[in-house]
Amino acid sequence: MIGLKPKPCLLFHLLAVILFACSVQSLRFDLPSGLSKCIFEDIKKNWMTVGNYSIVNSNEGQPPPSDHTIAVTLYKYGGSTSYHYAEHVQSGQFAFVAPESGNYVVCFWVDSTHDSGVTLSIDFVWKAGVVARDWSNIAKQTNVDKMAREVRVLHETALSIMEEIIYLRERDEEMLDFNWTTNTRMLWLSFVSFLVCFSVAGLQLWHLKSFFKKNKIL
Repeated sequence: MIGLKPKPCLLFHLLAVILFACSVQSLRFDLPSGLSKCIFEDIKKNWMTVGNYSIVNSNEGQPPPSDHTIAVTLYKYGGSTSYHYAEHVQSGQFAFVAPESGNYVVCFWVDSTHDSGVTLSIDFVWKAGVVARDWSNIAKQTNVDKMAREVRVLHETALSIMEEIIYLRERDEEMLDFNWTTNTRMLWLSFVSFLVCFSVAGLQLWHLKSFFKKNKIL
């Protein structure tokens, strides 16, 4: 019996689809005092979102200075609701389920230090979607074995992919409506522009004709 090996292209597409249903940001950045750093993330409705942040301790074996703290706020871009706010902290975390789709923003800034020229390094991990769930804890609470947990992860991934497809379809319909409205407005604008140009040309012709008759040129 001949064994069939999956094509690399098929594996690539399968991996791309699975990664498409989740989002992970893991980064380290420098945060100078007096400035803020904001990070955007496109999160879909009902996605689980988890974030962890902490100041990187540059003094090995010693606690970080107590006056080196940061403030953090998380909100939906264009909205007024704050989903997380903390100040005078050196580390923290947030977790929530997105009530609606859109861009969510988390901002950091140095809020307490005696050294106005200090620059702090921040470790930040932001997960959304299937990867944000604590599957090991869920397995302990529901008493499921490894195989059942993997099946549940695949099920959640499939649901996320379906929600993503529905979301993209809605966005596509919105773009079609927007393009139709734009084309209609451009058509009316072209018609009005043609009408104005034609009217101006007619007025100019009438004015020249009147001028020539008045001066007995014609």
